Amino acid sequence: MPTQTKIEVNVQQAVPFFMVSSMEASLRFYVDGLGFEMTKKWTPDGDGKVRWCWLELGEAALMLQEFRKDHHPNSGSPEGKLGAGVSICFICRDALAIYRQVIARGIEAQKPFVGNSMWVTSLRDPDGYRVDFESYTDAPEESVYSEEPA
Repeated sequence: MPTQTKIEVNVQQAVPFFMVSSMEASLRFYVDGLGFEMTKKWTPDGDGKVRWCWLELGEAALMLQEFRKDHHPNSGSPEGKLGAGVSICFICRDALAIYRQVIARGIEAQKPFVGNSMWVTSLRDPDGYRVDFESYTDAPEESVYSEEPA
């Protein structure tokens, strides 16, 4: 009887890396608005300005880096609109709770609807990247969320 060797999985996580036009605006959106926590950062110039960071929300993560404007290779923003065609989907336990939290913080979010058996609420960050929060549901397809009366 042949022995099977279990191969250890090497790849552990995919982390979106968004180049942004304003780190300050992006941090306001992701940290103050969506509740991400900055767990790592790069401040190379000694001025305390964050040039790159790693943000976490629950078990999900993303990275941000501001385009450099110092005539350095790969500096400045690319041609065209940032965020065009880019979206990231965060699968969570309760997308409706995320929706209520972010709108309470003053962030504009699309009213949740059911698509592919999931509640989906979508937001756009300051550079136009689309951020979706989704959670599984038994609600009928194309249902639209209506807030409970206060």
